[in-house]
Amino acid sequence: MAVSKIEIRSGAYYDSVILMQLQRALTGLPGVIDAGAVMGTEANKHILEQSDLFPDEGQSAGVDDLLIVVKAESEQLAADALGKVDELLVRRSTSVDQEYLPKSLSTAVEMAPEAHWVLVSVPGRYADGVARNALDLGKNVFLYSDNVTLEDEISLKQEANEKGLLVMGPDCGTAIVNGVGLGFANQVRRGPIGLVAASGTGLQAVSVRIHQLGSGLTHALGTGGRDLKAEVNALTTRQGIDLLNRDPSTKVIVVISKPPSPEVAKSIIQHARQFDKPVVVNFIGYAAATRQVENVYLASSFDDAARLAVDLATKPREDQAAIDLNTAGFKGGQVYLRGLFSGGTLAYETLLILQELVPGVYSNVPLSEEYRLPDSMVSQGHSIVDLGEDEFTVGRLHPMMDNDLRIRRLEQEAEDPEVAVILLDVVLGHGAHPDPASELAPAITAAIQSAEKGKSKLDVVAVVVGTDEDPQDMQGQVDQLEAAGARVFTVNAEAARYVGQLVSALSGGTQQPGGKPVDLAMLNDPLSAINVGLESFAESLTVQEAAVIHVDWKPPAGGNEQLMSILERMKAK
Repeated sequence: MAVSKIEIRSGAYYDSVILMQLQRALTGLPGVIDAGAVMGTEANKHILEQSDLFPDEGQSAGVDDLLIVVKAESEQLAADALGKVDELLVRRSTSVDQEYLPKSLSTAVEMAPEAHWVLVSVPGRYADGVARNALDLGKNVFLYSDNVTLEDEISLKQEANEKGLLVMGPDCGTAIVNGVGLGFANQVRRGPIGLVAASGTGLQAVSVRIHQLGSGLTHALGTGGRDLKAEVNALTTRQGIDLLNRDPSTKVIVVISKPPSPEVAKSIIQHARQFDKPVVVNFIGYAAATRQVENVYLASSFDDAARLAVDLATKPREDQAAIDLNTAGFKGGQVYLRGLFSGGTLAYETLLILQELVPGVYSNVPLSEEYRLPDSMVSQGHSIVDLGEDEFTVGRLHPMMDNDLRIRRLEQEAEDPEVAVILLDVVLGHGAHPDPASELAPAITAAIQSAEKGKSKLDVVAVVVGTDEDPQDMQGQVDQLEAAGARVFTVNAEAARYVGQLVSALSGGTQQPGGKPVDLAMLNDPLSAINVGLESFAESLTVQEAAVIHVDWKPPAGGNEQLMSILERMKAK
């Protein structure tokens, strides 16, 4: 009859790789049917119970206690197996070759002051303290640990940003720094492409595809999966883009993320636009209206991102035609766009394009309900209004036939001292107004002259949708609108990009969190690191011929929270 015996070792911490090796060694002993070696978390207890490996006496174990359970063919064989645990722990395989294993991070820093990196893979409840200690010692952090609170992540990244340091993580599984893989990383050739990724497997998928396509990487920086949440505001992603932009070896930057906060996604695209290097962005599930916004290229998949990056690294970049943005004459505070559309789908396309250029555009037909205008008759911030919606056409003609409502709204928007640009569509064709410019042009002239009297400037932009065979005489419509002072486009997307870039320039672009730039040496110096946690990470660095010091870390105060609190208070004095 099978018998299970358990041993509880209070405060005995071992990393999960060591425990896996111990568990496998125990199952190889004579008469042993199954075995478990885990820390005493509730989840681990449940797994042991599901595997019929959890005697009742194991319930008393705490999260910092080591549980060793053996199921054997007899009680004696189970006892014999437990008696070999210490011998097996000593005999376990390891590639860490150090004469002395420091017990603290500060001692390790004294042994390797040149190390730029600290790899942290301790249990989540201790990870914040270890990572903060690393920042205090002036080291960048690769934070593999999960179960770190969102509040701690925000605090760590803000502290790192102020100190000019980088925190990759928490829950950052992979990175490549100067050719050396951290955590789980593929062997990828060196090349001209740099990656910043809030998705570990996404980073791996794109990096290996770049390798398969014949190119390679300078560096690949992980951020942790929550970096693009609104609360974190992509602090590490922004730092990573800035680093790679300053790195002379990086010619193309790729940014990858699982579905991000929509507002943060827009701000990252705007952040990337300020740099000269091409930036390929793959936000999984993000609906992009255009393939390219200036130097930013929107990819639809990992493969697409890799192919775009390789193409951009090997061929001259085909930039969009430069747009002449004349911001002279606008008053301070003139920053808003107001769009007055007769075509609902044109309004929708404009909203899609603007989401990559302008943060937060209100509308009566918004892309997101948070930006629905409370009152469609009153604009706020940047606004795009579809005057062809049912709310405006009850008892009156559609605005493609009747310009009266749009002219009144044009006058209203022009009186707002914060408005810089008004965008109109003029749709021609059978059934539409026979000569819309004859009514719109005088209203445009009046609006521009009114602004000039107030010693400010107002741009009016019109997109004319029609052909040279339409009954309204398309060229004649364009001529009238231009004579009135409007800037005229015949492609809606071009008009949308122009007004979006203009108001973005007027508002000074995206305001980024301040902070100290991260030193490029942490990327380009030969990698030297201190490892706290999983011994296998140190072994991996050794195999890659990187310098590493492994810390023989144990939970402070044996994991006793009351004693830990006392120690922290003593340190603060």
